[in-house]
Amino acid sequence: MGAQWKAKGKELAANAKGKLFGRLSKDIMVAARNGADPGSNSRLRLLVEQARKVSMPKDTLDRAIKKGAGLTGEAVHFEHVMYEGFAPHRVAVMVECLTDNVNRTAPEMRVLFRKGQLGTSGSVAWDFDHVGMIEAEPSAPAADAEVAAIEAGAQDFEPGDTDGNTLFLTDATDLDLVSRALPTHGFTVVSAKLGYKPKNPIDPASLSAADLEEVEAFLAAIDGNDDVQNVYVGLAG
Repeated sequence: MGAQWKAKGKELAANAKGKLFGRLSKDIMVAARNGADPGSNSRLRLLVEQARKVSMPKDTLDRAIKKGAGLTGEAVHFEHVMYEGFAPHRVAVMVECLTDNVNRTAPEMRVLFRKGQLGTSGSVAWDFDHVGMIEAEPSAPAADAEVAAIEAGAQDFEPGDTDGNTLFLTDATDLDLVSRALPTHGFTVVSAKLGYKPKNPIDPASLSAADLEEVEAFLAAIDGNDDVQNVYVGLAG
């Protein structure tokens, strides 16, 4: 949870693919403003690779690129907005949104934060590091995450979760460099982006089961908002 909160449960996972495609499409449209050619647009290249990994339909991918690059004649404008505050039980939260209407998103966030506490800009950001986050899967049986992190230039890594993937953490400026290097050290990049990692995460074991359930319900409600791209949480693990 410390790196990025992810919904749990089979039903949530089953419903997540459409949401994932929607969020990826937004990211792709924003990246394509700087050019529709992934070869000369590193951010777009990483997103295209991620879209292919999750089997985004080619026509959906192509449409997002063309729309973002202004090749369809449609006006596309997404504003990047961060909301900061606390989930129940003083768990720090940073919510990253891409919205075409801040006047819609802001009141929706205020309502969602009623069970926690919505803060002002910078109220919890000081307790997070802005880093590159690369999720990668081993492409060779002998792939060693620690060795790969050192050789590829990552700052740190978090051991594989239930799906066997490893999260490599980099300086924000090294995201593309490390993403390009990891495949030569036995890891295939699944996703790569800039994100926020808590400096002083709370151990979930310090919360009661009921309190943790409250936090999870709060995060699920936040994540369900259509304008939310990522949710970063001050919980360890």
